[in-house]
Amino acid sequence: MRIRRTRSLLAVTALTALALTACENGTGTRDEGASALPETPSASAPASASPTGGSTTTPAEDGNKDGNKNGNKDGTKDNAKGGSKTPAPATRVLCNGSTTKVTAQPVPRPLNHMLLTVTNTASKTCDLTYYPVLRFDEMQWVPRAAEETHPQAVVTLAPGESGYAGVLLSAADGSGDGGTTAEKLTVAFQGMTPNSDGGAAATPALPAAGVYYDSSLTVTYWQQDREDALSW
Repeated sequence: MRIRRTRSLLAVTALTALALTACENGTGTRDEGASALPETPSASAPASASPTGGSTTTPAEDGNKDGNKNGNKDGTKDNAKGGSKTPAPATRVLCNGSTTKVTAQPVPRPLNHMLLTVTNTASKTCDLTYYPVLRFDEMQWVPRAAEETHPQAVVTLAPGESGYAGVLLSAADGSGDGGTTAEKLTVAFQGMTPNSDGGAAATPALPAAGVYYDSSLTVTYWQQDREDALSW
């Protein structure tokens, strides 16, 4: 009887020791199977947050540090393919004798009229301002402009385009004074303000027989369309 009690006591003591050992590591009996759970990953910080609490930006958000995201300080733009710079669009210039070809041609209708045609021969767009200032031969007076022909906007000519002005040479009823025949014509251009110098003048050729004019000589403002120049 004493031997059995001793063995039972030893068995109980061994089990108690195992239980105490399991409790010491705080996990109890460890299960190596499905009961083992993976650690929950911690939430990542937002992309814009820095370790010190400030904000950071990605290269796409940063752009150029000077705040100019669409171009460069010199007014040029980067080529999207090669990164090279292309020049900014050129500004318009004034139309004058150095940037255009001018012709003067008498027309059958309206009676006693001549058509001036100005064609932009330059590589830039040009503006025809106000009206042409005409001088036949050595005349000492300036023909007036027909104010009713004043256009709503400045006539603008892209390279290769033409603008027009009509010229009333003489009164149809013969009421004009000082009639004479001219062999030479000078066409002057105005600047951005009335009667200012617009640059080089033009000297279009006249018919071999010359052009007759009198004190009724009147010009229209520059027009975008030929019909408008000859409709008054």
